[in-house]
Amino acid sequence: MATSLACAFFFYAEPVGETSLPALDACALCAKPLARDSDIFMYRGDTPFCSEECRYEQMQPDAIRARKAARSAGRRQQYSQRTESPRGHQDSRKVSVAS
Repeated sequence: MATSLACAFFFYAEPVGETSLPALDACALCAKPLARDSDIFMYRGDTPFCSEECRYEQMQPDAIRARKAARSAGRRQQYSQRTESPRGHQDSRKVSVAS
């Protein structure tokens, strides 16, 4: 019983048709087959590209998205700093409603 338990613990089965990492068989951008004896240009650790140009084409939209995300995070931080009181609590205001 203990042997089968140990085997189950160390066994990792990948779902059929779903790979966790991109294979090094083709360029992630243009799908050009990658030869084993040619250079492979990697990006983000696990994404293969056939050339520096293909890798650069992927890096540009990623850089733009990262800048936009950083800008929007900065705006959210500025907004939260403006709406909080010096004690760190949000300000509340009384509003009179005519009935």
